[in-house]
Amino acid sequence: MSSEMLPASIEPPNVEKKLGASDSEEERQKPRVDAGAEPMSKRQLKKLLKQKQWEEQREQRKEKRKEKRKRKKLARRQLESNSDGNDRKRTRRDVTRSSLRLIIDCSFDDLMVLKDIKKLHKQIQRCYAENRRAPHPVQFYLTSHGGQLKKNMDENDQGWVNWKDIHIKSEHYSELIKKEDLVYLTSDSPNVLKDLDESKAYVIGGLVDHNHHKGITFKQASSYGIEHAQLPLADFVKMNSRKVLAVNHVFEIILEFLETRDWQEAFFTILPQRKGAVPAHKACESSPQDHQSLPGGWDSASEGEHCRDDPDSPQKEEQGQQSSPVSAVSPVPQ
Repeated sequence: MSSEMLPASIEPPNVEKKLGASDSEEERQKPRVDAGAEPMSKRQLKKLLKQKQWEEQREQRKEKRKEKRKRKKLARRQLESNSDGNDRKRTRRDVTRSSLRLIIDCSFDDLMVLKDIKKLHKQIQRCYAENRRAPHPVQFYLTSHGGQLKKNMDENDQGWVNWKDIHIKSEHYSELIKKEDLVYLTSDSPNVLKDLDESKAYVIGGLVDHNHHKGITFKQASSYGIEHAQLPLADFVKMNSRKVLAVNHVFEIILEFLETRDWQEAFFTILPQRKGAVPAHKACESSPQDHQSLPGGWDSASEGEHCRDDPDSPQKEEQGQQSSPVSAVSPVPQ
């Protein structure tokens, strides 16, 4: 009897063991979110896989959207080019090119460190872009192109070799244009421009030196025996501090004047607001002492004639403290 009951007493544990093994296998087959989570249903698993696939294809969807936008933009341009209302083509047809030649003289390469060469490069890029979109673009020249400037452009802006509507020359401007046609723009000149002669070639000194080489552009113009002049800035503008305008500011002011034929409008359209420029007549009305002396080396009584006193001398600083703190702006880099 004991032998008959023995299998019965042993059988239940074996069954439980097999059932336990089967349950464990099913548990292992069911995916879990983490060790302590409940097993997921087929619907949850399917949802999780779909979400994972969605995340993996995020970048692909982004690229598809970009391609779609590009195709739409291209189709729109093609449609516009086939119609009479193409704004871009109409703008180019309305351009009236000026015969005025505007030269950036890059012969000061050896006077600048690489940091300033890079600044000059950016200013030239700005001049090129503004001239391309101007309603009255000038004949743009870049002369004495070489040295550090050319190397920097080759390394950081290789597309410059494909620039249009610009004459980039390694020669000095004096070798390219007749002496009688040249006018060097320099704030040290006693001559003040009243208008622009479009038969002339105006030279802007391509120099970023933080005023370390004062009067160098005037000396160069005098040594070559060419005409020189300064923009009529002192006749129209007073500013909070003595500032030397960047090459691109001078360039843009001339472009603006060619369009408006109004110096004051040209100055106040181009000069950055942060420089605190105000009309000269308003500044003079608010401060009578400005009629006697304009800090920064300008004499209001002589219609913009340049004062020979050094604007940075101690004597000038004392005068500046006694009078208005407003000082003039040099129209071109020194």
